[in-house]
Amino acid sequence: MGSNPRFHTTKWSVIVAATRTRSDPDSRKALEHLCQAYWYPVFAFIKRGGRNREEALDLTQGYFSSLLEKGLLRAADPERGRFRSFLLATVKQFLSDERKKAGALKRGGEVAFVSLESALHEERQRADTRDGQSPERAFEQQWALTVFRHAHQRLAQEFADAGKQDQFRLLQGHLSGDRASRSYTEIASELGATEGSIKMAVQRLRQRFGQLLRDEIAQTIDENADLDAEVRHLLSVI
Repeated sequence: MGSNPRFHTTKWSVIVAATRTRSDPDSRKALEHLCQAYWYPVFAFIKRGGRNREEALDLTQGYFSSLLEKGLLRAADPERGRFRSFLLATVKQFLSDERKKAGALKRGGEVAFVSLESALHEERQRADTRDGQSPERAFEQQWALTVFRHAHQRLAQEFADAGKQDQFRLLQGHLSGDRASRSYTEIASELGATEGSIKMAVQRLRQRFGQLLRDEIAQTIDENADLDAEVRHLLSVI
């Protein structure tokens, strides 16, 4: 799904406040982008709870439709909390309500978050069905992976905009600090640079990724929340 420049400067607490006080199309659009960005952890939670892929996708669509169209957002407290905590609490309530309904119709409403094809594509790239993993653990892990993926995509786009796609392709293996498939010497040779300059480039790459990661996380927490604590938490669940 595409990135929206406005989303990256709009905290979810600001969206909640704007949505509560007035009908704000920009706020609604920003919230839609926030939900579209983080639909997969909800899908993983529902699926890990025992639903098959089609049922989980249907319920995911229904949940986000309810969130946007039926006033669930009024339950959010913009003064505290995290978007991930809000989603997890309200999707549990949504599923509880759904179990009370017999013969529920297909859900979806006006907002279609993802197609079955997209869900299948996401599942090929992620591991959300590990043995013994609870639905809550699946949600937390996929949330963390989603945040990291968004930051990585933004970093890749910055390099692409600067015409440095090849440099990013070669350097990105060193982002984590683990042993990468290509050595500094090999990368330097391919790019016609010195090994020292490649080491500096990797250092800058990691610093920029860290900045983008913190910015990505900051969009999902209240202004008064502990950003460092949230970063540590997400690192701990991966």
